[in-house]
Amino acid sequence: MSATLNSPLSCAISSSFTLQQERKLRFAAQSANTSIIFRPRRCFPLIRASSGSSSSLDTGLSTELDAVTSYSEIVPDTVIFDDFERFPPTAATVSSSLILGICSLPDTKFRSAVDTALADSKCYGLESSSDRMSCFFNQALVNVGGDLAKFVPGRVSTEVDARLAYDTHSIVQKVYKLLELYSEVGVAPERLLFKIPATWQGIEASRLLESEGIQTHMTLVYSFCQAAAAAQAGASVIQIFVGRLRDWARNHTGDPDIETALRKGEDPGLILVTKAYNYIHKYKHKSKLMAAAIRNKQDVFNLLGVDYIITPLKILQSLKESVTPPDEKYSLVRRLSPQSAATYNFSDKEIVKWDQYSFASAMGPAAVELLTAGMESYVIQSKRVEELFGKMWPPPNV
Repeated sequence: MSATLNSPLSCAISSSFTLQQERKLRFAAQSANTSIIFRPRRCFPLIRASSGSSSSLDTGLSTELDAVTSYSEIVPDTVIFDDFERFPPTAATVSSSLILGICSLPDTKFRSAVDTALADSKCYGLESSSDRMSCFFNQALVNVGGDLAKFVPGRVSTEVDARLAYDTHSIVQKVYKLLELYSEVGVAPERLLFKIPATWQGIEASRLLESEGIQTHMTLVYSFCQAAAAAQAGASVIQIFVGRLRDWARNHTGDPDIETALRKGEDPGLILVTKAYNYIHKYKHKSKLMAAAIRNKQDVFNLLGVDYIITPLKILQSLKESVTPPDEKYSLVRRLSPQSAATYNFSDKEIVKWDQYSFASAMGPAAVELLTAGMESYVIQSKRVEELFGKMWPPPNV
């Protein structure tokens, strides 16, 4: 993904696999490409982004899912294991949570990738048990990612250990190691993204890696300074968690940006996506924007035009089942576009060249708290993988 995912993400594998889902895997249906006309009910504040590229088409009987896919790539928030023939994905993410899910399902086709990692003799000679488990973990991520690369035509995004999130050098070295392992299993660098938490050190690692042609995916973005700094660094993908900001705003106070949005009757998560999108396009950055933590269909409607929308299966199913009769008149408007971005006004303090000091000063309470919580969750999952590998190793016949 130099500046874009060359293959669409219409049936991509997301990394948000939870423990509750480990034994109840669900599948996402492919989305069609036909456009329709409809007018969504407005349950949440709309993004105030006037668009010169609004459009509506009347093609008769169709679905809301058909319509939204004509404006943004819809990424099903699911894990697809053994039904690739029925629901062929086009891109994938491999993460600690996915490894945990695979280990709980011994019959999945990816279990052999984990077992092979645990039998890898390169890790045996490491004296430290923690080093050995880390070695097995790296190999498992790459083995699963390599298998996924055989099934998907697009990119495979690989999680970088969140325990390294405040160490630029260690992040870069981890990515180099993962790249080396991917080379050994025959996956080319252009097929890969590396998913890094958007700390300042993570963004600096992205800058260094992208300068070498290594594609990065910045995650846990909750503030404009994170999004803008990541865009300036040249990150290939920037992922903003819309619903988590809304959830924070419902239970906390004291964040100036969020309180400004609320006073205007606007949703802070949707406003952040709008501002980040407009910044990327107005100042011609190569980054693509991904919206995550979608809570309802109205979020999807308000985000139309953003590059990628990670959408829960329940919402996807609702969109798919919402049929538009030919005799009803609906309208669908693209809310984010390069044309609207060109007219968006930024303050002087928002268009600075971000450095570590200005970045730290601009991080509000919500972003600090949510970024920290997100990284803690990733760290816990990584530790669980290593603890599990310690119980599984050595595998039979080794």
